Amino acid sequence: MPDRTHQPDPRNARRAALAALAGTSIEWYDFYAFATAAAIVFNDVFFPADMPSLLKTLSAFGTFAVGFLLRPLGGVVFGHIGDRVGRKKTLVITLLMMGIASFAIGLLPTYAQVGALAPVLLIVLRLVQGIAIGGEWGGAVLIAVENAPKGRRTFFGSFAQLGSSVGALLSTGAFSLMNLFGHDAFLSWGWRVPFLASSVLVAIGLVIRVKLEDSPVMSEVREEREERGTETKPPVAEVLQKAWRTVLVGVFALATATGGYYVVTSYLLSYGTGHLHLSESMLLNGLTLAAFLELLVTPGLAWIGDRVGAHKVVIAGLAGVVVLAAPQFMVMGTGSVFLIYLMMLAMRFVMSALYGPIAAILAEGFEPHVRYTGISLSYQVCNLIFGGFAPVACVSLAALAGGHYWPPAVLLMVISAIGIWCTGRLHIARLRREAAQPAATKADPVPAVS
Repeated sequence: MPDRTHQPDPRNARRAALAALAGTSIEWYDFYAFATAAAIVFNDVFFPADMPSLLKTLSAFGTFAVGFLLRPLGGVVFGHIGDRVGRKKTLVITLLMMGIASFAIGLLPTYAQVGALAPVLLIVLRLVQGIAIGGEWGGAVLIAVENAPKGRRTFFGSFAQLGSSVGALLSTGAFSLMNLFGHDAFLSWGWRVPFLASSVLVAIGLVIRVKLEDSPVMSEVREEREERGTETKPPVAEVLQKAWRTVLVGVFALATATGGYYVVTSYLLSYGTGHLHLSESMLLNGLTLAAFLELLVTPGLAWIGDRVGAHKVVIAGLAGVVVLAAPQFMVMGTGSVFLIYLMMLAMRFVMSALYGPIAAILAEGFEPHVRYTGISLSYQVCNLIFGGFAPVACVSLAALAGGHYWPPAVLLMVISAIGIWCTGRLHIARLRREAAQPAATKADPVPAVS
């Protein structure tokens, strides 16, 4: 079995981890830049000035949500290419798509200039972003995990997820910097700079990824396919037939890491500025600090996962989210910068426990020749359900409750509790697979999750 027999070169492992980190940092920078702009800019720039404030906020978050509609399609399309052609080529394509779309967003005309065409163009480019990011995460995870030394998959797999931290840090930092020029300048041209600047980051990422060698696991899968001499069914068909339970459980195991993230960033930013009238700069600076903390602690928590069990670290992090969900919103009403920052940092710390370990946990649930498709489906369907619509759901639920914070907090607690159970099921599936390996006479079966 390719996944068992290959012995990765430590140098290739480090290069692969760097390539995963660089590429995902750039793609998530672009993605989070859109999320931040949707929270504080797009409602004023791309929609009529006389539209009710609540409707403009929902419309802005709606443009953010549409990007998630095509993410599962991106996962299927690029998962197929990644499982059949290779991880490296797929990751180069997704990076180019994301970079071009983000640069174009920075050039878009406003509603005041072209009317309804402005939000239409924004939605089209957002859909392109959604397709690109749909194929990015799975490939980045695999290029790091499949090149990792034995016993260090959780640690090396965390580098792909570290890109989320770096991207969030760069995007919120860029918006914080542009805010220093004043509110009018920010609305006029400042919000465009973070999108236009992504072109420089994309160029750097392409240089790193083009030089990268493909996963040795992928090379062995390709050799086995040539030896068989017959083409197997499409990866998505095999995954849905044999591993649909694993996909489903993976969706809910990832719910807090995806949807929960947007609740404590994009929605929290909108809630603080729109409902409580807190300073945009103050909240952006707090989110920047939280992203920096996430960047620092994620590798360490992943390292612990390799030693005590990745599932234990993830479950502990989810339990922490359950405990902190209500206090995260309660302190916003105090207006205390110290308390707000303290809770932002505490929440991001416990959420960091989800990001690094979950990549390795999910990757081990699928056979190598369909792994790109399998983990991409789990991740992107989860993003479709819990990611893009999380801010919209929070705005709507809070409005129905008269502006109170408790509906979003309860939502976050519920999906985290479900995530604890599903993470445990993934661990049980892995144990069953490992127990069956000594008697196996052919490739490892895709584990069943019951």
